Amino acid sequence: MLDSDLAELYEVETKVLNQAVNRHPDRFPPDFMFQLSDEEWSNLRSQIVTSSLGGRRYASKVFTEHGVLMLSSVLNSPKAIQVNIQIVRIFTRLRHFINSNTEIQLDIEKIKKELSSQGKNIEVVFNYLDELSKRLPKKADEPRKRLGDKPDDI
Repeated sequence: MLDSDLAELYEVETKVLNQAVNRHPDRFPPDFMFQLSDEEWSNLRSQIVTSSLGGRRYASKVFTEHGVLMLSSVLNSPKAIQVNIQIVRIFTRLRHFINSNTEIQLDIEKIKKELSSQGKNIEVVFNYLDELSKRLPKKADEPRKRLGDKPDDI
């Protein structure tokens, strides 16, 4: 985003925003903010149609999303302060969510491992039972003896 657009969003003058950036150059590395080249600035000015009497004399600064967030910490407007507070709250919630999610993931993995080992144990038990049943002598099929008062030939 252009410095002038961000100044409007943060409710400060563009001059004030650029002064804050110039006072804190270590907070704005190249992946946070850069200045338009002369050619880019010329193309942009022709699209904006600034008058020859007024308007900007220097190329605009352009901010990435990280630079936009960093601006909220170096500006002192009420809007910038509120944005900065919201950013802190969001990061706190995000950290809490990630931590709770990690615990849940670890619990799920633990349960999976337990189920996997239990399944293997059950398979071993059934294999053992199969082996035992093969080793037992088979009884010949004998007729069953009836219980009760009635004779067997009924």
